[in-house]
Amino acid sequence: MGDVINLNRYRKLRERAREDQGAVSNRAKFGRTKADVQTEAKARERALRDLDGKKFDEPA
Repeated sequence: MGDVINLNRYRKLRERAREDQGAVSNRAKFGRTKADVQTEAKARERALRDLDGKKFDEPA
């Protein structure tokens, strides 16, 4: 005869596995470390600063 299983426990484990899979996909899609965010912000600031330095002054 087979083992007796608790269906509520099985259901909860299945739901947790599904939530974990969703969390993995969200981390891949949205997850960025603080260092990544800061690096991107510095690069954006540097690009704007370089662009401003290359602008021509219009003669008045």
